[in-house]
Amino acid sequence: MSEQTRNTVDGHVSTGAIVQAASIGAVHHHTHAAPEEPTAPPVQLPVEAAYFEDRDAERADVARALGQRRGRPGVVRPLVVAVSGIGGVGKSALGLRLAHETYRERGCGALYVDLDDVRRDGAVAPADVLAVLLRALGVHEPWLAKDFAGRRRQYEQRTARRELVVVLDNVAYASEVEPLLPVSSGSVAIVISRKRLVDLSGALEVPLGPLPGEAAEGLLHAVLDGTRPAGGPGTVTEIARMCGGLPAALHVAGRYLRTHRRRPPERLVAALRTELDEEGLPVVEAVWDAAYRELSAPAARLYRLLAAHPGPSFTAASATALLGSADPDTAYDALGELEHASLIAVWARAGEADSAAAHGSAPEPESDGATERLRMHDLLRAHAQRRARRDSDPGEAAAARRRVVRWYRRQAERADELIAGGRMRFATPVPPLPYAPDVPFADKADAARWMRAEEPALYACVHLAHDSGNLGEPEGDTDAWSLCEPMWTHFMDHRHHAEAIDAFRAGLASAQRAEQVAAQARMCCQLARALWEVGGLPEARTMVDRAVEAAATLEGEPKLRASTLEFRGLLHCAEGDPARAIEQFMASRRIHEEIGNPYGVLLQSYLLGKTLIEQDEPQRAVDALEAAHRMALEQDRERMTGLTAYQLARALRRLEPAADDGRVQALYERALTSARTRGADHDEAAALYALADLAESAGERETAEAHRARARAIETRAGGVVEHG
Repeated sequence: MSEQTRNTVDGHVSTGAIVQAASIGAVHHHTHAAPEEPTAPPVQLPVEAAYFEDRDAERADVARALGQRRGRPGVVRPLVVAVSGIGGVGKSALGLRLAHETYRERGCGALYVDLDDVRRDGAVAPADVLAVLLRALGVHEPWLAKDFAGRRRQYEQRTARRELVVVLDNVAYASEVEPLLPVSSGSVAIVISRKRLVDLSGALEVPLGPLPGEAAEGLLHAVLDGTRPAGGPGTVTEIARMCGGLPAALHVAGRYLRTHRRRPPERLVAALRTELDEEGLPVVEAVWDAAYRELSAPAARLYRLLAAHPGPSFTAASATALLGSADPDTAYDALGELEHASLIAVWARAGEADSAAAHGSAPEPESDGATERLRMHDLLRAHAQRRARRDSDPGEAAAARRRVVRWYRRQAERADELIAGGRMRFATPVPPLPYAPDVPFADKADAARWMRAEEPALYACVHLAHDSGNLGEPEGDTDAWSLCEPMWTHFMDHRHHAEAIDAFRAGLASAQRAEQVAAQARMCCQLARALWEVGGLPEARTMVDRAVEAAATLEGEPKLRASTLEFRGLLHCAEGDPARAIEQFMASRRIHEEIGNPYGVLLQSYLLGKTLIEQDEPQRAVDALEAAHRMALEQDRERMTGLTAYQLARALRRLEPAADDGRVQALYERALTSARTRGADHDEAAALYALADLAESAGERETAEAHRARARAIETRAGGVVEHG
């Protein structure tokens, strides 16, 4: 592995090429021109990247900024463009593309300096850099001033009346830039740095992230240069995805594919993944190591621990739990360091993107008590893991995982209590944690948005906890099944079946290992529901039977027994046997009435009414649902208020004669409001289609079509099959 921490392109400026995301070293340009100012503008830039993809938005931003400055009075400084990003993301390639485009368009001079070429013991002497620039501008040794002040005056004179593009690569601090800016307001300085230079006054910031999927594949195809690896386009797509849009990785992968193009695709992909995860990227590994070594001790520790954070993204609050410092400010400051070093990046801000990105759904507003979500590039995660293996104390990562799992469990329990109220739960709530503050939930909708935002992390926490139980840690098993309890209400509003089935299986296994019979019955029911909804009826029957049998063995748990009968009734509905389902719901309701559980009575009345609609008994359904809706309002149950309103409206429309359309419409609108409050897009679409049908029957065709259009938009966004016309 190279010990350098920057790109290298050695030799004369007119030879060689760089790659997108490579680093650039010294540009040696030897000339014997006279000392007077040359008439032709000097152009001393490394050649552009041989392969370059995308970055259209960033280039357009720079072009727009240049256009806005032309003819504007009062402009006294050059435009400063600050390109920043992690090592290997393509900063130098973009910076040089911008420089070449600008000097060609303007017919001006262009200069390039790599500050690492003159950096000594981590510091840059501006006089040394000015000497490089002045020589490029035609000033030679007999006339070159000996000190910084003299060289700065010469630089001011040489740049005052000419437009220049000056590229400053591998800048470490904003203070290194100011003495090197040309004087002319028509000039452009392109500053390239791993860090965001927040102190660089008036700069146009161009933070650079990984390439999007299509552009990443395009760059990989370009590097392959016609080579067709075994497996064809599928192999290229898989490897581009594995490289995470990082151009440096794509160049390594392209060369690897060209070398081993005859290997079977599965071996090719596996070998390359091993190389990237275990060995890293020689072209940027030293850059990442250097950035890591510059971190304070808390920031370096957090960097190592973030590799173990559950889910694809994180927040300042969850990072605080992961670090476990007594003072939350320690974590906040460490995050600031990591972002400044481009080792993490903002992934989404509240209102821009949502928690469901991992499921491919469209953005929707989120709130988690903070304003943004953060993310670490997959290849940086692998680097953090390598650093953890070298630098971490034994047990450091395991302790961090326990802390963050416990923190997520507490927040999920708090959110579920706010959303669903006092429903049946068997886990003892996690008390306040001294090492991390709670997420502030403003209301039920805020809590629901947090659950949606953190869904991938929450499901991941179930598996982390279960895995620790596999290692003989009893608290891991307790956390695993306990986390599944608050995930139940969320699953009912956001049915991501594959994730839920995997999590509920893990929760059931942990409850069995912990010998928690009540929790086993609960997990069996939750798993059964998820299974039968995807066609797994045989296993679902087994799960429900196990739950009913387990509940029957427990004294003092009539509510649990009633719940298992409810699930047996729901299973009968799924099997197409509403008559047997009604028997189970009525039996469950009787138990809830006997023990004085008003929510249980409400829920069974709702299920009974919904099933009676399918039995084509609308009057009995209306009677049951009227009572259920009234109880939902009295108990302030937002979700049940919406669900009972929707089903009551359905039952009223089936009466002969039909009920008043005004009341039906009001109920559907109440259901729609509830669905939107909960972020339940499936229920929202159903309410919109129902309102459309109601408007159609009243002859309001435009209103009907507007409702259907909104419903189809939700289905399209969520990836559903749009079946309505």
